[in-house]
Amino acid sequence: MIHQKTISLGPFPRGIHLITEHILSQCGSLPYTGLLHLFIRHTSAGITINENADPSVRHDMHHFFNELVPEHWSGYTHTMEGPDDMPAHIKASLLGSSVSIPIAHHRLNMGVWQGIYLGEFRNKAGKRTVIATITGE
Repeated sequence: MIHQKTISLGPFPRGIHLITEHILSQCGSLPYTGLLHLFIRHTSAGITINENADPSVRHDMHHFFNELVPEHWSGYTHTMEGPDDMPAHIKASLLGSSVSIPIAHHRLNMGVWQGIYLGEFRNKAGKRTVIATITGE
């Protein structure tokens, strides 16, 4: 079985957001075993898996990305959409545009402390679209 679903997220403010429940609520029932592949269809937001229990992890990641890739750097040439645009593209590339998660017993087979994150890197972003592809039996 292969099933594909378009998932709508947000809009979310700039930052790192735990979206596991948003994803699961729109995926429907999962197969007994399989794989969930998530792909975000944007160049200024990313998706990853990380710590799901302590919100300070999301806070620290957000601040790290802002220090690593600052706005208003004089070397940017792609600036027509505002000072957050080019940094958002770089941050999205660093975080990544997809994750794959095994499915076991109709549930995501992640570690106890793992969750799915959206990295929203624009100051005034709209809704985001994630393509969920579910394979399994």
